[in-house]
Amino acid sequence: MPIHSMWDDFPEIKDELAESYAVMEKKVHIRNKEVEQVIFDLLRSGGKLLRPAYFILFSRFGNTKTQNHKQITHAAASLEILHMATLVHDDIIDDSPTRRGSQTVQSKYGKDIAVYTGDFLFAVYFGLIADSTESLSTIRLNAFVMKRILLGELDQMHLRYNTEITLRQYLRNINGKTAQLFSLSCLQGAKIGQANLAVTTSSQHIGHNIGIAFQILDDILDYTKDSESLKKPVLEDMKQGVYSLPLILALRGNKKKFDPFLSKGPNMSDEDVQIVSDLVSQYGGVDEAKQLAKRYTDKALKAIRLLPERPEKAVLYQLTKQLLHRDY
Repeated sequence: MPIHSMWDDFPEIKDELAESYAVMEKKVHIRNKEVEQVIFDLLRSGGKLLRPAYFILFSRFGNTKTQNHKQITHAAASLEILHMATLVHDDIIDDSPTRRGSQTVQSKYGKDIAVYTGDFLFAVYFGLIADSTESLSTIRLNAFVMKRILLGELDQMHLRYNTEITLRQYLRNINGKTAQLFSLSCLQGAKIGQANLAVTTSSQHIGHNIGIAFQILDDILDYTKDSESLKKPVLEDMKQGVYSLPLILALRGNKKKFDPFLSKGPNMSDEDVQIVSDLVSQYGGVDEAKQLAKRYTDKALKAIRLLPERPEKAVLYQLTKQLLHRDY
């Protein structure tokens, strides 16, 4: 059972993550063995199970004595399945060759199988939601978040190769994608754990800030690390016309320096991409992005410090600090 080694530092939730992983394995068995193998490859490709982890931690801020264990593990599994489905579809749109150091589904098996794989995972996700709750408000919440994620994808597509993209548009896009999933994980955990109103309200904001900081840091690592350490192609977003925060910040006031290269759009060479990457660092895009990531990280950590004193609070703080100061 390939639970990421990072959870060795958090034995308090490692076993529960392993149970959620087992639920996922059980739910993806289908007659089509080719697609089934694709999904098992995804499950075993080294995902960190971060969203289920945040869900589990926040679920423990309520009355743990009244909680249904099956409900918790199935809801946690649903969040990782939703995350996987969005990754499969992202890779189709971006035509990405690798993820987590392995070939993407669309690269290995073709776009047809990748589309069906992503669609099947969405179906599994809703099935797990149905297994985990009878609450109509919870089902509505998940449907709303899925809609926001898809709208975020559409907004991102609309802004491809747009050198006029603003910080506000960027933040709106990642709020509709990465931040929505982290926010859902924290909020749904607090709700399903029957935490009080103050914790439930705070959980949503904490998840939002974690998600924003997480995505900004991902974008920074794209400019500061290599493909081998990240286990995915670096600067792939730039090649696809998806301009992330360091580039957006460096463009402000320096657009003429970038125009000779970015104006080539999808015809940019690897050399052009490297020149743009160097310009981003030269004009402070990476440093400014780090400052903004720190602001969101500090917001999340400050809100966690204000949570009620529970054993999970220290774990939540340590995990968040480690996650948002990572270099991989």
